[in-house]
Amino acid sequence: MRDVVEIGLGKTAQRGYHLDDIAIVPSRRTRDVDDVSTAWQLDAYQFKIPCVAHPSDATMSPASAAKLSELGGLGVLNVEGLWTRYEDPSKVLGELAALDDDDPSTRRLQEAYAEPIRPELIAERVRQMRAGGGTVAARVSPQHTLALAPVVLDAGVDILVIQGTLVSAEHVSTTDEPLNLKEFIADLDLPVVVGGCTDYKTALHLMRTGAAGVIVGIGADEWSTTDSVLGIRVPMATAIADAAAARRDYLDETGGRYVHLIADGDLQTSGDIAKALGCGADAVMLGEPLSLCAEAPAAGAWWHSVASHPKLPRGAFGVADEPLGTMEQILFGPADSPDGQQNLFGGLRRAMAKCGYRDLKEFQRVGLVLDR
Repeated sequence: MRDVVEIGLGKTAQRGYHLDDIAIVPSRRTRDVDDVSTAWQLDAYQFKIPCVAHPSDATMSPASAAKLSELGGLGVLNVEGLWTRYEDPSKVLGELAALDDDDPSTRRLQEAYAEPIRPELIAERVRQMRAGGGTVAARVSPQHTLALAPVVLDAGVDILVIQGTLVSAEHVSTTDEPLNLKEFIADLDLPVVVGGCTDYKTALHLMRTGAAGVIVGIGADEWSTTDSVLGIRVPMATAIADAAAARRDYLDETGGRYVHLIADGDLQTSGDIAKALGCGADAVMLGEPLSLCAEAPAAGAWWHSVASHPKLPRGAFGVADEPLGTMEQILFGPADSPDGQQNLFGGLRRAMAKCGYRDLKEFQRVGLVLDR
């Protein structure tokens, strides 16, 4: 039974827990780290590590998306970003990377993203990612899916990501024709990942659309301002566990159709990744940690895709930091710092081995404890 707290006469609130509130409990068995597998699969596509890139222009260019795929993760390009608005966005990215704390960074982001999207550039960026090898994934917002998805699909992506701050299976509108996710996905012959969501009911309804994957969370980190702008804050440990419960019920409902959960938010270290997977996620969506790779197109600066919203931006601009290493070092080490920001998936493997689990499916059963 969920812990419900009375916050005033006639009003209650469910208690939720962040990843920082929990810790992993080792079992009676340990395992050699070389016997541990971090592989997972989304539909027909196999990956060596449970890493999906948050589609921010700060981290994902056609080249860096292809690099992540080469290293065993899934790079995702935002087809509403700078790479489809400018023939060569390197000058704009360089200007953004040079901003400091005293500059009007939000206004500069809004100006940069005011340039219209060019459909021919969508096809060109997909072609560039395809040439880099690996699985090709592209992100489009729910509001622009009907207009842009045909261009994305014609360009030949492998996986389509429909991602907004919050996505529901039932969007009500009296002004525009709403996107019917179930009908839209049914007409496609490629896997679709949708999200974010924050609770059991929404996760279950998104699974019923036929999505291959559901994003849990809203990408919240220290730079997100969704809480202060909209009053929405997601306790990720609870959100993931609730979505995993929805998946169990959906498995019973469908007789075995498995939908993958991708945790997005509150993820900075290898320990965060381990706890998210221990709560029931199949993979994690990394944003800011990838901005610290030497290959990041914004040279260490960081912003969410909604930070450039023309009317209601919901993310602060993180000025450029020195890279912590190459993408390979961030993901696989070696680490020269003890804070868990390097060798992210080496740390995950070590956590799984210390707890005696050989693969990610088993690790989802790991014990957890509240530690604060």
